[in-house]
Amino acid sequence: MTREEQLIAFCQEAIRIPSPSGREQGVAELMRRKMEEYGFDEVQVDRYGSVLGRIRGRRPGKTILLDGHIDTVEVIDAGEWTHDPFGGEIESGRIYGRGASDMKGSDTAMISAAAHFAQDSGRDFAGEICVSCTVHEECFEGVSAREITRLAKPDLVIIGEATSSTVKIGQRGRAEVVVETEGVSCHSSSPEKGVNAVYHMLAVIEEIRRIVPHEHPILGKGILELTDIISAPYPGASVVPSRCRATFDRRTLVGEDEAVILGQVEEAIRRAAEKVPGLRARTYLAEGSEQCWTGETISAKRYFPAWLVPEDSDFVQNALAGLRDAGIEAPVSHFAFCTNGSHFCGEAGIPCIGYGPSLETLAHVRDEYIEIDQLTRACRGFAGILARLTR
Repeated sequence: MTREEQLIAFCQEAIRIPSPSGREQGVAELMRRKMEEYGFDEVQVDRYGSVLGRIRGRRPGKTILLDGHIDTVEVIDAGEWTHDPFGGEIESGRIYGRGASDMKGSDTAMISAAAHFAQDSGRDFAGEICVSCTVHEECFEGVSAREITRLAKPDLVIIGEATSSTVKIGQRGRAEVVVETEGVSCHSSSPEKGVNAVYHMLAVIEEIRRIVPHEHPILGKGILELTDIISAPYPGASVVPSRCRATFDRRTLVGEDEAVILGQVEEAIRRAAEKVPGLRARTYLAEGSEQCWTGETISAKRYFPAWLVPEDSDFVQNALAGLRDAGIEAPVSHFAFCTNGSHFCGEAGIPCIGYGPSLETLAHVRDEYIEIDQLTRACRGFAGILARLTR
């Protein structure tokens, strides 16, 4: 088979293995096997179940990491797909299936590109090329990537998420902000004997809606949006609720840390308390915990920082030059969603860009697909970037 045929078959094989978050073992084993077949110098599976492969150059230099996640969202509507979600079927130049765009196509292209570049260069390049296939990204953007940073110690990172053939230089962050109010429960036939926590929550929400998030000239507007609200006890059968909890999706900008995020909400609570005597409320960042396929538990606050690298930096300009070398003109843009870059650049301060095949709008949709032309072009693009960065 030609290299393109091998890549297409690799992508199809990956799509045919279901890998929702926490159940990535089958596709992790595929990625490890392919790295070994392609001659990676070292391949390991970390404690969370992510796969990390290394190819070493003959000369000293920087460690370049290509990163992609191998977990996908669940398929809950298989009967409404026109293509088998796990069939890897090809039609009209497209490969269909869950994860085709988000992001098994890119995973397979990155592994293939690293191997092709090493072979074509005779490994006469500076530094080390790593490819990571991370788990649980759909639940915790950047959390399993912390282990990859510890193991690989990258100097530069390329996130292979779908970028619609652009180079991404940043993204807004994401935080799940929880607000709780506390009241006094009583029988709803005598509400004056209690304190309704929902009414207090309404007062807090009114003040939270007065918060005007900052705006960034590149990343755009910050967001603070109510996403759910629930009282306790629920259902409240003739009971005045003693507690109420609301969750807000907070899209953050560079320079906004946990103190800034919660500080704005705490100030809103103070304003509400001045208007409502006896109001009791608190705010905090949500936390989550999930089981990995290795048996390890992954836990973290649901806070994933924003990040941005300068467009005129050597990293970005060399990446653009590498793409031009491969015959690809790529405008500069930024991600509309969260990625593992929240850890690599936002937390760890490692310069990071995004480049990958397919359209951002195809993630998580019914009849997800990737254009074969985009898949093969991205493979050439990754190799072109690596050639420039490892000179």
